[in-house]
Amino acid sequence: MTAKIYYDNDADLSHLKDKVIAILGYGSQGHAQAQNLRDSGCNVIVGQRPGSANYDLAVSHNFDPKPIDEAVKAADVINILLPDEVQADVYRQHILPHLKPGNVLMCSHGFNIHFGQVEPPKGVDALLVAPKGPGHLVRSEYVKGGGVPCLIALGEGASETTRQIGLAYAKAIGGTRGGVIETTFAEETETDLFGEQVVLCGGVSELVKAAFDTLVEAGYQPEMAYFECMHELKLIVDLFYEGGLSYMRYSVSNTAEYGDYTRGPRIITEETRKEMKRILSEIQQGLFAREWILENKAGAPAFKARRRLDRNHQIEVVGRRLRKLMSWIDAKEV
Repeated sequence: MTAKIYYDNDADLSHLKDKVIAILGYGSQGHAQAQNLRDSGCNVIVGQRPGSANYDLAVSHNFDPKPIDEAVKAADVINILLPDEVQADVYRQHILPHLKPGNVLMCSHGFNIHFGQVEPPKGVDALLVAPKGPGHLVRSEYVKGGGVPCLIALGEGASETTRQIGLAYAKAIGGTRGGVIETTFAEETETDLFGEQVVLCGGVSELVKAAFDTLVEAGYQPEMAYFECMHELKLIVDLFYEGGLSYMRYSVSNTAEYGDYTRGPRIITEETRKEMKRILSEIQQGLFAREWILENKAGAPAFKARRRLDRNHQIEVVGRRLRKLMSWIDAKEV
C-alpha cells in the first residue's frame, strides 16, 4: 500500500488564522513547535509549570507561560507535548475539565490516546501531528528553510476540518516541506514503540555494549573497543541516512561489505527475529503500555535503577574520557 503524503501545496495556513494554539509543555518538542508556529504567524500560548527550567526557557524565548488550566481555557487547539508518563494525570486534572465542543486535542505521539489514558470528550476531535525527529532538529531545519517530515492521524470520527487544521499545523512547523505521511494513531504508536525498543534505542544500545564487552573481555584495550563499537557507529548511520544500506556498502571496504553479508545474519538470528515478533505482540496487546504505566505509578524504581547502572557501564566511563579529548565533538554530559 502506497502512503498518502502531503506537501506545502496541500496545506493552507488560513485554517489556523483565527485559532489560539496552546502548546502544553516546553520541552524537546514543545519549544521547537511553539517557536515555529509563532514564526509562521500563528497565535501561540505556552502552558508550563512555573518554577521549572522549561518555564524559564519559554520566558527567555519571549513567551508568557500560563498554568496548564489557563492555557487550555484560552485555546482552540490544544497540543499535549508533556512526557508520556505524566500526560494522563495532567489531562484528568488540568485539561479535560476545560475542554469545549469544537476544540481540537492534539499530540505528537499517540501513546496515551491509543491506550485509553487520554479520552477526548464528545465534540472534541483528536489529532496527531508527529515530527519524525527530535525537537532541536525540528527547530533548526525550520530556521534553515527546511523541515522535518511528519506523520498525521485523525481520531475516530474526526472531521475533514480537523484534517485541514492538522495539515496547516504541520505546515506551520515546517513538516510539509519534508512531507507529511497519513497514518493512524495505532500505526504511529505501535511502530514508534517497536522502533525504539528493537532498533533505535534498545537494539542498538545492547548490541554496542555486548560488542564492547566481548572485546574487553578478550583482552583488547577499552579505548580500542569504544572506537570500534560506538564511536564509528555515527559514520555508518550517516551513510544509512544519506543513501540507505546500498550506499553504506558502496562506501565501506569490500572486506567490510563481505563481513556484513556473511556475519550479520549470525548476530541477528532467527531467534532474534522471533523475539522481535514477541516484542511487537506485547506492544499491540497493550502489555508494554500497562508495564510502563504501572512502573510510573510505583515511582519508577526499576527504571531509575537501570538508568543509574547503565550510566556507570565501562563503555560510558571510557567514552566520557575520550570525548573530552576530541575537540571537534560538542561533548555532552548527563
